[in-house]
Amino acid sequence: MNPLLKPFDTAPFSAIQTEHFKPAFEQAIAEARAEIDAITANPEPPSFSNTVEALDFAGQHLDRISSVFFNLNAAETNEEIQKIAQEVSPMLTEFSNDITLNEGLFQRIKAVYEHRESDQLSAEQQTLLDKKYKNFSRNGANLPEEKKKELREIDAELAKLKLKFGENVLAETNKFQMQLTNEEDLDGLPDGAREAAAQLAKSKDMEGWIITLDYPSYIPFMKYATNRELRKKLSIAFGSKGFHGDELDNRKNILRITSLRYQRARLLGYDTHAHFILEERMAESPEKVYDFLNELLEKAKPAALREFEELEKFAKTEDGLEGLQKWDGAFYSEKLKQRLFSLDDEKLKPYFKLENVISGVFQVAEKLFGLKFEEVFDIERYHEEVKTYKVFDETGSFISLFYADFHPRPGKRGGAWMTSYKPQYRSSGENVRPHISNVCNFTKPTKSKPSLLTFNEVTTLFHEFGHALHGMLANTTYPSLSGTSVYWDFVELPSQVMENWCYEKEALELFARHFETDEVIPMELVEKIRATANFQEGMATLRQLSFGLLDMAWHAVDPTSIADVKAHELQAFSGTQLYPDSPETCMSTAFSHIFQGGYSSGYYSYKWAEVLDADAFAYFKEKGIFSREVADKFKEQVLSRGGTEPPMVLYKRFRGSEPKIEALLERAGLLGKTA
Repeated sequence: MNPLLKPFDTAPFSAIQTEHFKPAFEQAIAEARAEIDAITANPEPPSFSNTVEALDFAGQHLDRISSVFFNLNAAETNEEIQKIAQEVSPMLTEFSNDITLNEGLFQRIKAVYEHRESDQLSAEQQTLLDKKYKNFSRNGANLPEEKKKELREIDAELAKLKLKFGENVLAETNKFQMQLTNEEDLDGLPDGAREAAAQLAKSKDMEGWIITLDYPSYIPFMKYATNRELRKKLSIAFGSKGFHGDELDNRKNILRITSLRYQRARLLGYDTHAHFILEERMAESPEKVYDFLNELLEKAKPAALREFEELEKFAKTEDGLEGLQKWDGAFYSEKLKQRLFSLDDEKLKPYFKLENVISGVFQVAEKLFGLKFEEVFDIERYHEEVKTYKVFDETGSFISLFYADFHPRPGKRGGAWMTSYKPQYRSSGENVRPHISNVCNFTKPTKSKPSLLTFNEVTTLFHEFGHALHGMLANTTYPSLSGTSVYWDFVELPSQVMENWCYEKEALELFARHFETDEVIPMELVEKIRATANFQEGMATLRQLSFGLLDMAWHAVDPTSIADVKAHELQAFSGTQLYPDSPETCMSTAFSHIFQGGYSSGYYSYKWAEVLDADAFAYFKEKGIFSREVADKFKEQVLSRGGTEPPMVLYKRFRGSEPKIEALLERAGLLGKTA
């Protein structure tokens, strides 16, 4: 029997065959339709429990199958799974539209919504009702029939286009490899990176060394390789994904996606896609987003220009280089950082063995939130590299299951993310606990060395673990309000605030131990880590702002007259550009966050959440970085509440006031740097 159609708690990975997915989706959609029909046909008058609550718990079997399938499509995909994704995505979109465009169901929800004042609902129930009603009204429930049909067609096409965009980026990443057979071409590259490149070549039965576009291979080469021409080759390959005019080119996909999103927004009565999206965000409108980005740009740009000028001078003095290019940035920044601070990532890596960093982030979670992590080996995994843990609180109660998947593979998309296989919710008196996963792409162990992380990888691990905590510590009634089901510009607060502990001596001493000698990281290195925290912060801020502005340039306008993706991108970058443009490259064609992921009109939220996290961590610093008083408040008001109340209400309850942008500017060293 199909293992996906039997009740399951943990995902039954070993029993699942690829051919099981489509029939499982078809049956689960049919089951969910029957549940929706039962709500709509209920002869009882509409009430919160028989309509709104019933709707939130409908389709749970379908949700579980979807989470297993789409998580595999991201972390362990193949051509068969991608083909099924193209087939089932339109089915799921159609089903979703069948719900939001179901007139009978909408009328029941509307009836409950109109009587909400007299129903004495809790804050969480009011939020759920508001969310359900808006989900219908914002997705076409009030449209006439012919417009509903148009909406369905748009959504079905968008579902396929977004998948295709992501498949092209993954295919481009996997397609490129730079084979080196001359050892001189590896000059400057650290031993660990050389060994990994040799190991990869050997695994492919090839001579020499292979460098790829996966971050653990790409980043060290760009930072350390002295051969400028090879850096250029690699940089252009990385920057031109989806921009080669072949079957993997994403330009037509971008123009079509943005055009359809705009069309959809107009159909629903909004000026642009950004207006539609931002109505349900803390930022509320494109105008507020632009005000926020431009305020930061005003503060960061003078510092960025100074830093860039300093880098150009350094490259000229060092190597007589005239005109810094994109492929020189990481190389000379690393050299300058070493010169200024005598701090080299390679000197730090021995102190950041992956297993120690995992242990460290667990210890930080224990000190702050009383959590204990126990590795278990009886939970099924989708790949042998995946680690599984059971998470308990101080009383020994089970809190969550946690999957961790840390290394790149051909079937895994790039980057790092948190996801869930099962949400937390309460039902029939039981608090059902979640199954949470972190997926990353960190440096693999080699024959002679364990996986040693760069400091940037350490902060990435803490970041994704912050999202995981948001999922694990969820304590709500309804699945759609649980864990990370919050406004998109609030979701990055738990993740970004966790990064702060990576810079604190008290936290580093828990886990930063030399992998050979077990020596705790020396204080001088801790001080240097802290000193370098703001190194080229102006340039880093400008880079993030440029991505936010590019996102808005695609989504806060009418894109239907845009014909040239690259030209439009250059215009969006005009106020933030430091390096000369490379005509062969294009950021948009591989910008998966906004064209495949959920960040369209939302990329600004990384900087928005930085304001929240700087302000929140200032509170921890004030009371002690392991203050249980502050941690309990953070857990109670932020981590456990999910989307049960407006985020600013939750934040103010935790902090006592609204966040201040000055906290971010001060931490970034950008206060008073406007002249």
